[in-house]
Amino acid sequence: MLRLLRLARIFRVAFRFGLDEFALSHARVRWLRPILRGLFFWRQLDRPRGERLRCALEALGPIFVKFGQVLSTRRDLVPLDIADELALLQDRVPPFPVEQVLRTLQHVYGRPVDEVFVRFDRVAVASASVAQVHFAELPDGREVAVKILRPGIERIIERDLALLYTAAGLVETVWADGKRLRPREVIAEFQKHLRDELDLLREAANASQLRRNFRESELLRVPEIHWDWCATEVMVMERMRGIPVSHVDELRAQGVDISRLSVRGVEIFFTQVFRDGFFHADMHPGNVLVTPDGTYIALDFGIMGTLNDEDKNYLAQNFLAFFRRDYRRVAQAHLDAGWVPPGTRIDEFESAIRAVCEPIFDRPLREISFGKVLLRLFQTARRFNLEVQPQLVLLQKTLLNIEGLGRQLDPDLDLWKTAKPFLERWMSEQIGWRGLLRNLQDEVPQWGVLLPELPRLVHRALSQPQSHVLEAAVRRLTREQRRQTRWLGAIAVLLGLAIVLMLFLLLRPF
Repeated sequence: MLRLLRLARIFRVAFRFGLDEFALSHARVRWLRPILRGLFFWRQLDRPRGERLRCALEALGPIFVKFGQVLSTRRDLVPLDIADELALLQDRVPPFPVEQVLRTLQHVYGRPVDEVFVRFDRVAVASASVAQVHFAELPDGREVAVKILRPGIERIIERDLALLYTAAGLVETVWADGKRLRPREVIAEFQKHLRDELDLLREAANASQLRRNFRESELLRVPEIHWDWCATEVMVMERMRGIPVSHVDELRAQGVDISRLSVRGVEIFFTQVFRDGFFHADMHPGNVLVTPDGTYIALDFGIMGTLNDEDKNYLAQNFLAFFRRDYRRVAQAHLDAGWVPPGTRIDEFESAIRAVCEPIFDRPLREISFGKVLLRLFQTARRFNLEVQPQLVLLQKTLLNIEGLGRQLDPDLDLWKTAKPFLERWMSEQIGWRGLLRNLQDEVPQWGVLLPELPRLVHRALSQPQSHVLEAAVRRLTREQRRQTRWLGAIAVLLGLAIVLMLFLLLRPF
């Protein structure tokens, strides 16, 4: 019943703001527009369509606001008038009343806000879909930004997520490609990260981790978290000063090298993904500032993505293969990962990928429509029954945001040439001798613990009559044997290199 009521409200809001015009923009049904305008003449539709869409998304709540935030960066897909309006959703969502802010802070700290902070600005400096930010000053004089969760936001999000699951079920039932796209799993992945965003202690931990990852880097600054003032509903962090990354003219006026800035942005993204496997997954312009010396500042750490070693290796192999135009390797990587059916003809899959990707090489970013590329990739995926991988959905979303930022900063940026050296260096570190030494360092402590247990495990396995116990022990022994074999092989390689080096030193002429 609640879902039906929410669905009815969505239709009512869409109707009130005249969003039916978007649905009736197709040539086949455009003739219905004057009829509907005549029947519902009392609607006030004088405002521009972009403004009406923005107001409708704001009225519908946080999930719809986030959808608008993503659309605002896609200026190659969305008309400019709509993109400009949706950009206001990034940090100018209407704030909730300051009385609710003060009640939340008093509930968290157990005392009035003026007894906690030396100064607390009653006017919000930024307001987003899930929380809003106020500037303040701690008793020791440090300036901070205080982020407060919107009251009752959990209930609204749960209601909208229920509707999304209902829609996913309909997609799976009605659409032939629905099950292959795995919409329920995609929504479940989004739900997990959205719920994480509602816990500001978790967001504070994300910020702390990202700050630690870039502590020695001059590319990215992350605010320090003041843990003594943090709670589930409140996060207090260092106040950061910078220029919004979307204000390109202001950045130029401050002497910022825009081309260098765009290259740095690509390097930051690939560093987060491939070096750390921990990346900021909400990189719309409202969450990125730039200092006058060209250093990025990251804000809002509620949605962070993670990738395991297998995901990182798969992505790096594919990126490098794309950059080298080795479409055979791309096709084989998908087949090896089990993302396409085993009977797929590798030559046909290779040819289809080449047809999509070859036209976009050697072109600057402003001449590439990634929206059209994604559409063609989707058509290719449907043809070859390629499954959508839910764990990579956030990365796909982040890639769209990064492209949107790059298009605003430097449309002439060559994304391929910028990223290729970084990926080649990363692959060398992972697969070369440095990767071997690092893996040995990681594995040796575990060998020291497990290898002495092998005799006891063998005795236990042989003395137990149950077949399942024996099978489990054999499997574990097999794994340990493989580990030991790899270890011995690595030692043999190192010894061989040492012998060759010694022979070289002994036999060289003096």
